[in-house]
Amino acid sequence: MASAQVLEQKQAVVAALAEKIKSSVAGVLVDYKGINVEDDTKLRAELRKAGVEYSVIKNTLISKACDEVGYEGLKSSLTGMTAFAISQNDQVAAAKILADYAKDHENFVLKAGYVDGNLLDTEGVKALAEIPSKEVLIAKMLGSLQSSLYGFAYALQAIIDKGGEAAPAEEAPAAE
Repeated sequence: MASAQVLEQKQAVVAALAEKIKSSVAGVLVDYKGINVEDDTKLRAELRKAGVEYSVIKNTLISKACDEVGYEGLKSSLTGMTAFAISQNDQVAAAKILADYAKDHENFVLKAGYVDGNLLDTEGVKALAEIPSKEVLIAKMLGSLQSSLYGFAYALQAIIDKGGEAAPAEEAPAAE
């Protein structure tokens, strides 16, 4: 009787995890051995602030959830002590925070991940971490647009200053 209850609980955990993975935009698997409580608390707070859910889950349960969502390619990374960071709305937040953390903690290792349905190996997660955040990309794009508009405004002002006449175009040499 007790084993049937345990099995039901595990199935519920797998189903909930599979649903979180399906509804997320990104996730990262890490090996968290050697991390102390103080550092873990700081890491979890930073991830939570970025809207990333981070938890330690048994490899077998992650494996079954990966089967359910079609991410079988992640299963080869499910060895050792595994933590899973899942982001519902920011593709780079989990990778960026965990990669920064891994730089300062040699035992904390990025394993694999996914973004928008594409599986990533360790190098892929590191590359994802290097991408600027959505806010930075938007700011850069707006800055480019703004500088283009300023350039256009200056050109328009130069035409107005000349009395509404466009600058003369260079004449092409006559064909002989």
